[in-house]
Amino acid sequence: MPLIFRFLSLLPLWLLHPLGAALGWLAFVFSPTYRRRFVEHARLAGYSFGEVRAAVAHAGRMVAEAPRLWLGQALPSCEVRGSDCVEQAWSAGRGIVFLTPHLGCFELSVQEGARRWAPTHGAFTILYRPARQAWLARVLAQVRQRPGIDAVPTSLQGVRQMIKALRQGRAVGLLPDQVPPQGQGVWAPFFGRDAYTMTLAARLVQQTGATVILARCERLSWGRGYVLHLQGLAEPLSDDLQRAVCQINEAMEGLIRQCPQQYLWGYGRYKQPRVLAPSGGEVPA
Repeated sequence: MPLIFRFLSLLPLWLLHPLGAALGWLAFVFSPTYRRRFVEHARLAGYSFGEVRAAVAHAGRMVAEAPRLWLGQALPSCEVRGSDCVEQAWSAGRGIVFLTPHLGCFELSVQEGARRWAPTHGAFTILYRPARQAWLARVLAQVRQRPGIDAVPTSLQGVRQMIKALRQGRAVGLLPDQVPPQGQGVWAPFFGRDAYTMTLAARLVQQTGATVILARCERLSWGRGYVLHLQGLAEPLSDDLQRAVCQINEAMEGLIRQCPQQYLWGYGRYKQPRVLAPSGGEVPA
C-alpha cells in the first residue's frame, strides 16, 4: 500500500480529483449507512440532497488528494484570503488557535499556514493519533512531521505542548467538530441537534488568551488548486466553557454554510463518544 501512496503522490490534481470523484460516488452508492447519514445530516442543516450532492464527489477528492498532500515534493497552489486577521494576532504577540471543520481540503489548511508563517513565528502544533492499520501508521508517522509542523500525541503531554506553544506566541490547529472520547467533551447543538463536542479548543483559548482564527480551504475545480479563507470570531469566546463550546459550534456552522458542497456530510458527527480504558490519557485530536 505505501507503494500505491507513493505512486499517487506523483499524479497531478487534475487527474487525482476526477478519480476521487468517482470513488466518492462509489462509496455513496454501495454504502447504505453512509448514504443515509449523508442525507440525514444535510437535512438537519436545511439542505436538500440536490443542494449538496457535489459533496459526494468532494469526499472522494479528499481521499484521492491525500497522498499528494502527504508525500508530494511540493504543496499545490493555494491562495490565501483574509490573512490580515492573522497578521494582527501575530503583531499583538498572541498565540493563535486555528479552527477548521471537516470542510474542503482541511489537510492543506495547516500545511499552507505553516508554509507561510512558521519561518517567522515558529512551528504550528497539531495533535496526532496513530492510525490503527500498521501500514498507514507508518506512512502517517513520516508525513505528519513536516517542515514547520510539530505533531504531538493525543495525550495530556500533547495538550501541555500545545499550551506551551500558545504561550510562546505560536499557533496550533484543531478540527473542533471531531467527536472526542467520553469525558473530554460536552453536548452542544450542531445544526439544531446535540452533538458531543470537544472542550479542548475552548480550554486552550481560555487558558492562554490566544486568538481564534477560523479557516476553510476551498478546493477549486479542475485541479486548479485551493483557496484558504481566514477570518476571526464574530465575538470573543465566553469565559463559560459550555457557552464557549456552543460559540465554536456556531462558528463551524457558519463556515460550512459558506461552502456546503464541500463538507463531509457523511461524517459521524452525532455518534456516541467512545469510552477509554481507565488508564487512557488520550485527548481529542
